[in-house]
Amino acid sequence: MRAYLDRLGVIPEPPSIDALRRLHRAQVERIPYETVWLHLGEPWTADPVAALIRIARHGRGGYCFHVNGAFGELLRALGYQVTRHVGGVHGPQGPDPGALSNHLVLTVTGLPTDDHPSGLWYVDAGLGDGLYEPLPLRPGTFRQGPYQFTLEQEIDGVGSWHLLHDPQLGSFTGMSFDLAPAATDAFDVRHRFLATSPASNFARTVTAQLRHADGTEMLRGLVLSSVGTGDGTARVLLERDEWFDVLADRFGLALDDVAPNAKDRLWARSLDAHQSWETSQSPARPASVSSYSKRGSRQR
Repeated sequence: MRAYLDRLGVIPEPPSIDALRRLHRAQVERIPYETVWLHLGEPWTADPVAALIRIARHGRGGYCFHVNGAFGELLRALGYQVTRHVGGVHGPQGPDPGALSNHLVLTVTGLPTDDHPSGLWYVDAGLGDGLYEPLPLRPGTFRQGPYQFTLEQEIDGVGSWHLLHDPQLGSFTGMSFDLAPAATDAFDVRHRFLATSPASNFARTVTAQLRHADGTEMLRGLVLSSVGTGDGTARVLLERDEWFDVLADRFGLALDDVAPNAKDRLWARSLDAHQSWETSQSPARPASVSSYSKRGSRQR
């Protein structure tokens, strides 16, 4: 775990809510939510131990099954009482029982505070532009940077709890999750779909995202944008070297373990996808960089 903690830039300390907040902030600031591996053709599984090794030793990230899976292993090794849960990210149609298992959720218990005596916390480093810090698992509205999140107990039978993302800034509408513990293999089938199906946004568009106190920085395809800072202008990266420099310098993905010819294929695939998207736009409606940058919203 030493290499993992070194990457997070934190020192080991006994479990506490303040220490958990520090770990969560470091996780989302330094470990990217990303699908570069998928577009490199790397056959990753959803195994949390394998994800931990990639994060700690090879400078990688992953999507929810990887970053939350590995983070759960780290917390457990540090003495936290961690449980995995099945979640389901959904769109405007609302919570969907068919979506459950498209997201891995963590909870941590045993950390009571004066204003949250139950000591049960919702922990989630796997939503890209989601949580910056853990939330107390209780109904309420919470602000973190530019985003407003709402937690409510589920009343329509889809899971136990429901997270609503910021309706103005969030890249997805919400996520429901079940409080029943989930086995590590509960996500295998959905992972295979998300990583391979043409119907999966993950398989169509490269993405990398990092959360920070004031918002989110994101790369979707060749479009670099920020939420919460700057003037909101997105930038298209049409030069190969600049694109890889952004992955390395802004998202911590140096890809030192990737062969040069594999990086060439990754760039060619990403450029082709961007050009195909531009071609697909109606001549009557000029192409919008901002609409392209939102195309990476969760479709699971």
